[in-house]
Amino acid sequence: MQLKTMPKKKPLSAGRAPLFLFLCQMISALDVPLDPKLLDDLVQPPTITQQSPKDYIIDPRENIVIQCEAKGKPPPSFSWTRNGTHFDIDKDPLVTMKPGSGTLVINIMSEGKAETYEGVYQCTARNERGAAVSNNIVVRPSRSPLWTKERLEPIILRSGQSLVLPCRPPIGLPPAIIFWMDNSFQRLPQSERVSQGLNGDLYFSNVLPEDTREDYICYARFNHTQTIQQKQPISLKVISVDELNDTIAANLSDTEFYGAKSSKERPPTFLTPEGNESHKEELRGNVLSLECIAEGLPTPVIYWIKEDGTLPVNRTFYRNFKKTLQIIHVSEADSGNYQCIAKNALGAVHHTISVTVKAAPYWIVAPHNLVLSPGENGTLICRANGNPKPRISWLTNGVPVEIALDDPSRKIDGDTIMFSNVQESSSAVYQCNASNKYGYLLANAFVNVLAEPPRILTSANTLYQVIANRPALLDCAFFGSPMPTIEWFKGTKGSALHEDIYVLHDNGTLEIPVAQKDSTGTYTCVARNKLGMAKNEVHLEIKDPTRFIKQPEYAVVQRGSKVSFECKVKHDHTLIPTILWLKDNGELPNDERFSVDKDHLVVSDVKDEDGGTYTCAANTTLDSVSASAVLRVVDVPNPPFDLELTNQLDKSVQLTWTPGDDNNSPITKFIIEYEDAMHEAGLWRHQAEVSGTQTTAQLKLSPYVNYSFRVMAENSIGRSVPSEASEQYLTKAAEPDQNPTAVEGLGTEPDNLVITWKPLNGFQSNGPGLQYKVSWRQKDGDDEWTSVVVANVSKYIVSGTPTFVPYLIKVQALNDVGFAPEPAAVMGHSGEDLPMVAPGNVRVSVVNSTLAEAHWDPVPPKSVRGHLQGYRIYYWKAQSSSKRNRRHIEKKILTFQGSKTHGMLPGLQPYSHYVLNVRVVNGKGEGPASADRGFHTPEGVPSAPSSLKIVNPTLDSLTLEWDPPSHPNGILTEYILKYQPINSTHELGPLVDLKIPANKTRWTLKNLNFSTRYKFYFYAQTSVGSGSQITEEAITTVDEGKKAMASRQVDIATQGWFIGLMCAVALLILILLIVCFIRRNKGGKYPVKEKEDAHADPEIQPMKEDDGTFGEYSDAEDHKPLKKGSRTPSDRTVKKEDSDDSLVDYGEGVNGQFNEDGSFIGQYSGKKEKEPAEGNESSEAPSPVNAMNSFV
Repeated sequence: MQLKTMPKKKPLSAGRAPLFLFLCQMISALDVPLDPKLLDDLVQPPTITQQSPKDYIIDPRENIVIQCEAKGKPPPSFSWTRNGTHFDIDKDPLVTMKPGSGTLVINIMSEGKAETYEGVYQCTARNERGAAVSNNIVVRPSRSPLWTKERLEPIILRSGQSLVLPCRPPIGLPPAIIFWMDNSFQRLPQSERVSQGLNGDLYFSNVLPEDTREDYICYARFNHTQTIQQKQPISLKVISVDELNDTIAANLSDTEFYGAKSSKERPPTFLTPEGNESHKEELRGNVLSLECIAEGLPTPVIYWIKEDGTLPVNRTFYRNFKKTLQIIHVSEADSGNYQCIAKNALGAVHHTISVTVKAAPYWIVAPHNLVLSPGENGTLICRANGNPKPRISWLTNGVPVEIALDDPSRKIDGDTIMFSNVQESSSAVYQCNASNKYGYLLANAFVNVLAEPPRILTSANTLYQVIANRPALLDCAFFGSPMPTIEWFKGTKGSALHEDIYVLHDNGTLEIPVAQKDSTGTYTCVARNKLGMAKNEVHLEIKDPTRFIKQPEYAVVQRGSKVSFECKVKHDHTLIPTILWLKDNGELPNDERFSVDKDHLVVSDVKDEDGGTYTCAANTTLDSVSASAVLRVVDVPNPPFDLELTNQLDKSVQLTWTPGDDNNSPITKFIIEYEDAMHEAGLWRHQAEVSGTQTTAQLKLSPYVNYSFRVMAENSIGRSVPSEASEQYLTKAAEPDQNPTAVEGLGTEPDNLVITWKPLNGFQSNGPGLQYKVSWRQKDGDDEWTSVVVANVSKYIVSGTPTFVPYLIKVQALNDVGFAPEPAAVMGHSGEDLPMVAPGNVRVSVVNSTLAEAHWDPVPPKSVRGHLQGYRIYYWKAQSSSKRNRRHIEKKILTFQGSKTHGMLPGLQPYSHYVLNVRVVNGKGEGPASADRGFHTPEGVPSAPSSLKIVNPTLDSLTLEWDPPSHPNGILTEYILKYQPINSTHELGPLVDLKIPANKTRWTLKNLNFSTRYKFYFYAQTSVGSGSQITEEAITTVDEGKKAMASRQVDIATQGWFIGLMCAVALLILILLIVCFIRRNKGGKYPVKEKEDAHADPEIQPMKEDDGTFGEYSDAEDHKPLKKGSRTPSDRTVKKEDSDDSLVDYGEGVNGQFNEDGSFIGQYSGKKEKEPAEGNESSEAPSPVNAMNSFV
């Protein structure tokens, strides 16, 4: 069906609705929708729907078909006029009319000629409601005549003359298309000098010898008949000046003289148009073509201007090398004076073209069909314009209104017909004709008077689905005569929609400008006129919009890598989106490197051509969203090329190159490397770096080097491969400009001096024949320099030198060209020998039981006979004669660097006798030892007893056995035993303190509680203090009497319920035991034990800050009982923690290192078992055995 196009929105409010609908009824004519069901019922005047063009050129080789199609109800009948009179097709056997159509078919293929049917044809379509007429169709056969026979003389011209080759094609229909070709059907080349005019002629501003040819042929192509006609070939010969002089000289005597000259250079003149002014007329809407072609030597250039105006920017085009100015869609505003200017080096010429734009008639307001109901009013308006202004004339049913039947409801006022109080008899088809000298317009518009009740053409129960926050348009296509009024309702009991949020359009459509979720529902459209009422329900659903959760992002990737674009959308659950990926608004390349899954587009092995804009488009049936991201493919730059060496001097050269492609990442710098083909072939070294904007570099060169250069470009991605190597450039030789480095003099024997240096490489030699001049003399003597020239080596040995004497040394480079600059002297020494003297006055002061300090007097410097490296102390513990026989004496060594005369001896064993001696050390070795010096260390605290065992447990006693400490560190005075009970809840009882004589290794404790666990703490003492403790636990045995009493007590134990209870209890106990056992195996600790470990007391005192000595190494502690003690396992294994002294980090060499002041590096410390604690709180889960004992 065909509905009116939607007019401008008109908001409908409650107060304005009746007035609005009334005005629509008064001033608006009905438009009959082309609904097939509706058209079956409605009577309608004829309407021309298709016709042949006004100027109808036919192909005389085919049948003539003149089209005329029309619609109407009832279907119209057709008739024709030819040249203004009735055309009776029944009398001409060659003419037939298509069934149900007015189209004429004239069969000229079998017989007859097209010229016979030339003329002006007009078609009339008629039914009971009126008659519609077609345009006047002028039928003419196309013509493609031949050129008339003519004899064309050859044209001979001097070089530089102007020429016009005429075409003058025969007049055809339609006009022919002209072009120039040769005999081979190749188009002749055209230029600013040679070009074809609008009339088809070929213009030469000046001729040249290369214009000579015999086949200048003008062709005329007639497109309508697809034929090409050809003019006779034109021959042109252009004679050059030299050729003309030779011809003249051959025909003259030797006494005559004649010289031909080429055409002189001349200012431009116009070949077309002629004169200074011309006039051009063009019709509105056509293409205005203005042409100026000039001759001159040199060839002129054409310029165009518009006087008192500017050329339209978007409609102006230059053709034929600017010799033709074209303005498309020309209008009256383009009228005026246009000036073309031809200019060359000798002058300029102007021509003014006065342009007048006329206009065939064109519509301002074309008449439209009117559908009125009886008694209504209406208007037909026919307004046209043109230049000159067109004349408006009206016809009714093809007859001028002046002679047509009078209609009282009709009143004509120029271009307007007004109808009032129409009746069915007022139905007719009116023709408006607007014409002037340049053409005419003919329009048909009918007036159809109908009386019809309202009809709603929109399908019932149509479902509209709209995205939230977008306009919703609910259709209500209707028809009725008089025009119905339209009302909309929402829901079953809703009132008419008059709120401001709704807009009612003229075609009945209800618009909700911003639909919300609450807009969902059923809407009813009601159409009413005086003949009845119709209504229709439609349904509206509001859907959630589709939106992006994740959209593609800008990406920069390196060529050959992988890139992924992500695209996730959220949409209404009732809609199914489709995701489409685009590249540069087109389809993705058909390449397996592109893969698309649900949310991602992945491009593998990215190439340069993959760069661009990638778009993710998500489409549903109701909406679509898209998001784009740019992919920039980058890579390291392409290598530079075209390396060139210029400005080649002895010590510099200029290198120039052309950068390669930067691959979308700007080049930041260029790296220049060189190869020395003479000395280091194949090895490229760094030469220089320059900015990425430079393409040249001035390079400093060294003498006697065969240079090749290469360049690499670098950007943010990386560095390019090197360029091709440049040409080689060999610099001249020169004397060395530097001397060897790292010159040293050091003797390897007491009577030699070894001079070494780092030799120059070939690049540094600066020339052939590289050698070294080695010079030396004693530093403190007055001897002259001794020199020797050696080959390109790195060492020279001077023999027969005194022992350890300072020398001044120089090494100078030289080559075949000359010497390097004078080198600076360096100092060295001849070889060392062992020291001759032992340190004297060795003495020892004991600091504490584990630390002593040794002092000695320095040896005389000359006796060292080398570089003093320090003093070395050998010390060892003296053994009895029986022990010395059993074991080799282990000596400890400490080295003190430099000239120090004292040092600390750490890690000594208390209550021991030590012996030491001191030696001086140089680079050659040790000197003789000093006399042995002995010293004693005082007593210290002992180590823990070696073992502790509990044997022979009884009901009330336990026996302890132990071994003495492995390191008593003095004379043992006594043993201290502390013990305390542990109850069934693992709480520690009161602590008992007991002293045991030092000569005992066994002790029995009596009067203990039966079946009780005890914890023991045991350690030894000297006069200095207590040593480290060892701990153990044990249990006294069970009282058999109480066990027997328990077995006799209760007959209840034989009861079933009690047996079940006991089984349950036993099962719980078993589970408890298993848990406890697992915890114990995992190394669980009593909480008290953990606290004790976390707050361990230090075993020794730190070093005193004031004198740098160690505190006394002692195990003395506050032997306070533990209030909350920890326990050892019940497997009776002994926990022993001995504290052994160490020499690590005390001195240099084998045994340790001391600071410069002789103080000991590091801290001497050890670990000891904590003292027992008083109290009764348990700190660790019991073993399974203990738990069972406690339960019993």
